[in-house]
Amino acid sequence: KMSRYIATRAIRGAHSIVEEAEELLQQALAEKGPDAPAAFPNTAYHLPLILGMTGREVDTLNDLVPVLDHAKTLLHPVPTARRWTPYLGETLDAGMATLLAEEAIEAIRFGYGLEPQPFPGLNLAGTSFTSPDVSTNGADGHVNGPIDDVQIRSWGIQLVDGRMPGFAAIVGCAKSNEVAVKLVRELQRRNILIFLSGNVNGRSIIHQLQEEGVEMGYDTYIVPFGVDTVSAIYALGVAVRSALTFGGNSRAARRATSSCTTRTGSTPSCWPWAKWTT
Repeated sequence: KMSRYIATRAIRGAHSIVEEAEELLQQALAEKGPDAPAAFPNTAYHLPLILGMTGREVDTLNDLVPVLDHAKTLLHPVPTARRWTPYLGETLDAGMATLLAEEAIEAIRFGYGLEPQPFPGLNLAGTSFTSPDVSTNGADGHVNGPIDDVQIRSWGIQLVDGRMPGFAAIVGCAKSNEVAVKLVRELQRRNILIFLSGNVNGRSIIHQLQEEGVEMGYDTYIVPFGVDTVSAIYALGVAVRSALTFGGNSRAARRATSSCTTRTGSTPSCWPWAKWTT
Protein backbone atom coordinates (compact mmCIF):
# COMPACT_ATOMS: atom_id res chain seq x y z
CA LYS A 1 0.00 0.00 0.00
CA MET A 2 1.20 3.49 -0.81
CA SER A 3 2.39 5.65 2.06
CA ARG A 4 0.10 8.56 2.89
CA TYR A 5 3.27 10.63 3.27
CA ILE A 6 4.29 9.94 -0.33
CA ALA A 7 0.80 10.48 -1.69
CA THR A 8 0.36 13.73 0.22
CA ARG A 9 3.60 15.23 -1.02
CA ALA A 10 3.05 14.03 -4.58
CA ILE A 11 -0.45 15.51 -4.77
CA ARG A 12 0.63 18.74 -3.09
CA GLY A 13 3.57 19.01 -5.48
CA ALA A 14 1.28 18.45 -8.47
CA HIS A 15 -0.96 21.32 -7.36
CA SER A 16 2.11 23.55 -7.08
CA ILE A 17 3.51 22.67 -10.52
CA VAL A 18 0.17 23.03 -12.31
CA GLU A 19 -0.35 26.39 -10.61
CA GLU A 20 3.13 27.51 -11.71
CA ALA A 21 2.42 26.44 -15.28
CA GLU A 22 -0.93 28.23 -15.30
CA GLU A 23 0.59 31.48 -14.01
CA LEU A 24 3.42 31.31 -16.54
CA LEU A 25 0.99 30.61 -19.37
CA GLN A 26 -1.26 33.53 -18.45
CA GLN A 27 1.78 35.81 -18.30
CA ALA A 28 2.99 34.61 -21.70
CA LEU A 29 -0.46 34.98 -23.27
CA ALA A 30 -0.65 38.57 -22.03
CA GLU A 31 2.88 39.48 -23.14
CA LYS A 32 3.27 37.50 -26.36
CA GLY A 33 -0.25 36.68 -27.52
CA PRO A 34 -2.02 33.36 -28.12
CA ASP A 35 -0.30 32.68 -31.45
CA ALA A 36 3.24 32.89 -30.04
CA PRO A 37 5.14 29.62 -30.46
CA ALA A 38 5.23 27.05 -27.67
CA ALA A 39 7.42 24.25 -28.97
CA PHE A 40 10.70 22.40 -28.68
CA PRO A 41 13.23 22.83 -31.50
CA ASN A 42 14.26 20.20 -34.04
CA THR A 43 11.46 17.71 -33.47
CA ALA A 44 8.42 16.61 -35.46
CA TYR A 45 6.71 15.50 -32.25
CA HIS A 46 5.67 18.96 -31.05
CA LEU A 47 5.72 18.61 -27.24
CA PRO A 48 6.35 14.85 -27.19
CA LEU A 49 4.94 13.83 -23.82
CA ILE A 50 1.77 15.86 -24.32
CA LEU A 51 1.46 14.44 -27.84
CA GLY A 52 1.99 10.87 -26.70
CA MET A 53 -0.29 11.04 -23.67
CA THR A 54 -3.13 13.22 -24.98
CA GLY A 55 -2.80 13.24 -28.77
CA ARG A 56 -2.70 17.06 -28.81
CA GLU A 57 -0.31 18.80 -31.19
CA VAL A 58 0.95 21.88 -29.38
CA ASP A 59 2.48 24.62 -31.53
CA THR A 60 1.30 27.85 -29.89
CA LEU A 61 0.59 29.20 -26.43
CA ASN A 62 -3.12 28.93 -27.12
CA ASP A 63 -2.71 25.19 -27.70
CA LEU A 64 -1.51 24.84 -24.10
CA VAL A 65 -4.77 26.12 -22.63
CA PRO A 66 -6.72 22.84 -23.03
CA VAL A 67 -3.67 20.86 -21.92
CA LEU A 68 -3.53 22.66 -18.58
CA ASP A 69 -7.31 22.49 -18.29
CA HIS A 70 -6.98 18.72 -18.58
CA ALA A 71 -4.14 18.70 -16.04
CA LYS A 72 -6.39 20.50 -13.56
CA THR A 73 -9.02 17.76 -13.87
CA LEU A 74 -6.37 15.28 -12.71
CA LEU A 75 -5.76 17.14 -9.45
CA HIS A 76 -7.38 15.82 -6.28
CA PRO A 77 -7.54 17.07 -2.68
CA VAL A 78 -4.52 16.37 -0.50
CA PRO A 79 -5.20 13.26 1.67
CA THR A 80 -6.35 14.14 5.16
CA ALA A 81 -4.30 12.99 8.13
CA ARG A 82 -7.41 12.24 10.18
CA ARG A 83 -9.27 9.86 7.90
CA TRP A 84 -7.97 7.11 5.63
CA THR A 85 -9.20 7.21 2.05
CA PRO A 86 -7.94 5.39 -1.05
CA TYR A 87 -5.46 7.62 -2.85
CA LEU A 88 -3.41 5.45 -5.21
CA GLY A 89 -5.41 6.50 -8.28
CA GLU A 90 -5.41 10.12 -7.17
CA THR A 91 -1.63 10.04 -6.77
CA LEU A 92 -1.12 8.56 -10.24
CA ASP A 93 -3.39 11.26 -11.66
CA ALA A 94 -1.28 13.86 -9.86
CA GLY A 95 1.83 12.44 -11.49
CA MET A 96 0.36 12.79 -14.97
CA ALA A 97 -0.83 16.33 -14.20
CA THR A 98 2.71 17.18 -13.11
CA LEU A 99 4.25 15.83 -16.32
CA LEU A 100 1.84 17.75 -18.54
CA ALA A 101 2.46 20.95 -16.59
CA GLU A 102 6.25 20.55 -16.61
CA GLU A 103 6.40 20.12 -20.37
CA ALA A 104 4.19 23.18 -20.76
CA ILE A 105 6.55 25.17 -18.53
CA GLU A 106 9.58 24.21 -20.60
CA ALA A 107 7.84 25.11 -23.86
CA ILE A 108 6.93 28.55 -22.53
CA ARG A 109 10.49 29.06 -21.30
CA PHE A 110 11.75 28.51 -24.85
CA GLY A 111 9.58 31.41 -25.94
CA TYR A 112 11.37 33.62 -23.42
CA GLY A 113 14.83 32.39 -24.41
CA LEU A 114 15.33 30.69 -21.03
CA GLU A 115 16.02 27.27 -22.54
CA PRO A 116 18.47 25.65 -22.84
CA GLN A 117 19.55 26.85 -19.42
CA PRO A 118 22.84 28.77 -19.18
CA PHE A 119 25.66 26.94 -17.41
CA PRO A 120 28.93 28.91 -17.34
CA GLY A 121 31.98 26.96 -18.40
CA LEU A 122 30.12 23.91 -19.67
CA ASN A 123 31.30 22.73 -23.08
CA LEU A 124 29.40 19.73 -24.43
CA ALA A 125 31.04 17.00 -26.51
CA GLY A 126 29.28 16.27 -29.76
CA THR A 127 26.28 17.87 -31.40
CA SER A 128 23.92 19.62 -29.04
CA PHE A 129 21.16 22.23 -29.17
CA THR A 130 22.18 25.37 -30.99
CA SER A 131 20.41 28.60 -31.86
CA PRO A 132 21.46 32.13 -32.82
CA ASP A 133 21.33 33.03 -29.13
CA VAL A 134 23.91 30.39 -28.21
CA SER A 135 27.58 31.13 -28.65
CA THR A 136 29.34 30.05 -31.81
CA ASN A 137 31.11 27.26 -29.93
CA GLY A 138 27.99 25.10 -30.17
CA ALA A 139 26.41 24.90 -26.74
CA ASP A 140 29.32 26.38 -24.80
CA GLY A 141 27.95 27.80 -21.58
CA HIS A 142 24.60 26.02 -21.82
CA VAL A 143 23.17 22.65 -20.86
CA ASN A 144 21.83 20.51 -23.68
CA GLY A 145 18.09 21.11 -23.52
CA PRO A 146 15.75 18.62 -25.23
CA ILE A 147 17.35 16.01 -27.47
CA ASP A 148 16.42 16.44 -31.12
CA ASP A 149 14.90 13.78 -33.37
CA VAL A 150 18.07 13.23 -35.39
CA GLN A 151 20.05 12.27 -32.30
CA ILE A 152 17.32 9.95 -31.00
CA ARG A 153 17.24 8.16 -34.35
CA SER A 154 21.02 7.81 -34.29
CA TRP A 155 20.68 5.92 -31.01
CA GLY A 156 17.56 4.08 -32.16
CA ILE A 157 18.99 0.83 -33.49
CA GLN A 158 21.09 0.39 -30.36
CA LEU A 159 18.04 0.98 -28.17
CA VAL A 160 15.94 -1.50 -30.11
CA ASP A 161 18.46 -4.35 -30.46
CA GLY A 162 19.65 -4.15 -26.85
CA ARG A 163 23.19 -2.85 -27.32
CA MET A 164 22.01 0.21 -25.44
CA PRO A 165 19.85 -1.21 -22.62
CA GLY A 166 18.08 2.08 -21.90
CA PHE A 167 18.73 5.29 -20.05
CA ALA A 168 19.15 6.43 -16.47
CA ALA A 169 17.65 9.74 -15.39
CA ILE A 170 19.50 11.14 -12.38
CA VAL A 171 17.78 13.93 -10.46
CA GLY A 172 19.55 16.07 -7.85
CA CYS A 173 23.14 15.51 -6.76
CA ALA A 174 25.20 12.72 -5.26
CA LYS A 175 26.50 12.80 -1.70
CA SER A 176 29.98 13.55 -3.02
CA ASN A 177 31.79 14.26 -6.28
CA GLU A 178 33.46 10.87 -6.04
CA VAL A 179 30.10 9.10 -5.86
CA ALA A 180 28.80 11.13 -8.80
CA VAL A 181 31.74 10.13 -10.99
CA LYS A 182 31.56 6.50 -9.91
CA LEU A 183 27.85 6.35 -10.75
CA VAL A 184 28.16 7.76 -14.27
CA ARG A 185 31.26 5.68 -15.07
CA GLU A 186 29.40 2.51 -14.12
CA LEU A 187 26.48 3.48 -16.33
CA GLN A 188 28.82 4.35 -19.20
CA ARG A 189 30.49 0.96 -18.82
CA ARG A 190 27.11 -0.66 -19.35
CA ASN A 191 26.40 1.50 -22.43
CA ILE A 192 23.46 3.20 -20.71
CA LEU A 193 22.48 6.75 -21.64
CA ILE A 194 22.67 9.17 -18.73
CA PHE A 195 20.31 12.13 -18.36
CA LEU A 196 21.02 14.71 -15.66
CA SER A 197 18.74 17.28 -14.05
CA GLY A 198 17.72 18.83 -10.74
CA ASN A 199 19.63 20.06 -7.72
CA VAL A 200 19.84 19.82 -3.94
CA ASN A 201 20.14 23.23 -2.30
CA GLY A 202 21.31 24.71 -5.58
CA ARG A 203 23.92 22.05 -6.29
CA SER A 204 23.46 19.59 -9.16
CA ILE A 205 25.25 16.45 -10.23
CA ILE A 206 26.07 18.50 -13.34
CA HIS A 207 28.20 20.78 -11.13
CA GLN A 208 29.87 17.74 -9.56
CA LEU A 209 30.84 16.19 -12.88
CA GLN A 210 32.04 19.51 -14.26
CA GLU A 211 34.26 20.01 -11.20
CA GLU A 212 35.80 16.57 -11.72
CA GLY A 213 36.52 17.21 -15.38
CA VAL A 214 34.00 14.67 -16.69
CA GLU A 215 33.17 15.41 -20.31
CA MET A 216 29.44 15.64 -21.00
CA GLY A 217 27.52 15.58 -24.25
CA TYR A 218 26.17 13.17 -26.85
CA ASP A 219 29.62 11.72 -27.53
CA THR A 220 29.98 10.50 -23.94
CA TYR A 221 26.34 9.44 -23.41
CA ILE A 222 26.00 12.00 -20.58
CA VAL A 223 23.32 14.58 -21.37
CA PRO A 224 22.73 17.44 -18.90
CA PHE A 225 19.18 18.76 -19.22
CA GLY A 226 19.06 21.45 -16.53
CA VAL A 227 19.58 22.25 -12.88
CA ASP A 228 15.93 22.24 -11.85
CA THR A 229 13.58 19.29 -11.44
CA VAL A 230 11.27 20.53 -14.19
CA SER A 231 13.96 19.80 -16.79
CA ALA A 232 13.67 16.09 -15.98
CA ILE A 233 10.64 16.16 -18.28
CA TYR A 234 13.04 16.00 -21.24
CA ALA A 235 13.98 12.44 -20.23
CA LEU A 236 10.32 11.40 -20.31
CA GLY A 237 10.02 13.04 -23.72
CA VAL A 238 12.82 10.79 -24.99
CA ALA A 239 10.96 7.72 -23.70
CA VAL A 240 7.72 8.76 -25.39
CA ARG A 241 9.40 9.62 -28.69
CA SER A 242 11.20 6.27 -28.66
CA ALA A 243 7.85 4.51 -28.34
CA LEU A 244 6.30 6.59 -31.10
CA THR A 245 9.32 6.30 -33.41
CA PHE A 246 10.51 2.72 -32.95
CA GLY A 247 7.51 0.99 -31.41
CA GLY A 248 5.01 1.84 -34.12
CA ASN A 249 2.80 3.33 -31.45
CA SER A 250 0.11 5.88 -32.12
CA ARG A 251 -0.21 9.12 -30.21
CA ALA A 252 -2.55 9.28 -27.22
CA ALA A 253 -2.37 5.52 -26.65
CA ARG A 254 -1.17 5.97 -23.09
CA ARG A 255 -1.16 2.33 -22.02
CA ALA A 256 0.43 1.14 -25.25
CA THR A 257 3.01 3.91 -25.12
CA SER A 258 4.01 2.94 -21.58
CA SER A 259 4.32 -0.70 -22.62
CA CYS A 260 6.24 0.17 -25.75
CA THR A 261 8.89 2.19 -23.93
CA THR A 262 9.75 -1.03 -22.13
CA ARG A 263 9.96 -3.04 -25.36
CA THR A 264 12.20 -0.48 -27.03
CA GLY A 265 14.54 -0.36 -24.07
CA SER A 266 13.78 3.25 -23.31
CA THR A 267 12.24 2.85 -19.89
CA PRO A 268 14.01 5.28 -17.57
CA SER A 269 15.64 4.38 -14.32
CA CYS A 270 15.67 7.32 -11.95
CA TRP A 271 17.95 8.11 -9.04
CA PRO A 272 16.24 10.99 -7.17
CA TRP A 273 19.10 12.19 -5.00
CA ALA A 274 17.14 15.26 -4.04
CA LYS A 275 14.50 15.10 -1.35
CA TRP A 276 11.03 15.94 -2.64
CA THR A 277 10.37 19.33 -1.13
CA THR A 278 7.04 20.40 -2.55
